[in-house]
Amino acid sequence: MNLPLFIEESKVPVFLSYFSPITINAITLGPFVFSRSVISEKTRRHETIHWEQYKETLIIGFLVFYLMSWLWGILKYRSGKIAYYQIPFEQEAYSNDDDWVYLLNRKKYTWLKYKI
Repeated sequence: MNLPLFIEESKVPVFLSYFSPITINAITLGPFVFSRSVISEKTRRHETIHWEQYKETLIIGFLVFYLMSWLWGILKYRSGKIAYYQIPFEQEAYSNDDDWVYLLNRKKYTWLKYKI
C-alpha cells in the first residue's frame, strides 16, 4: 500500500476549519490526507512531507509537538494564524512544497532546523 492515502472532496477539512485559525483545504491525519477538492501536485507534496514527519515522530509525537508548537506560537505572536505558519512542521512543508524532487532527497528530521 502506498501512503499517505489521499481522500478528495471530503467534508473533514470543512468541519475542522471551524476550529482552526486558517481555512483548511487539506489535512494529513496519520496516513490519510483529506482534501476539500481535487488535490494538486503541490498539495500532495506538502501533505506527503507531513506524512514523513508523522513517521519520524511515531504519529503521536507529531500531534503533541504540533499542538505544543502552535500554543507556543500563540504566546509569542498573539495570533493563531501567525502561530500556525511558525510551526516547524509547516515551515518545512511550505518551504519545500514547490520542489518536485524534495521528497526524494529529504533528510529525516529536517523540520528540527526550523524555529518557532
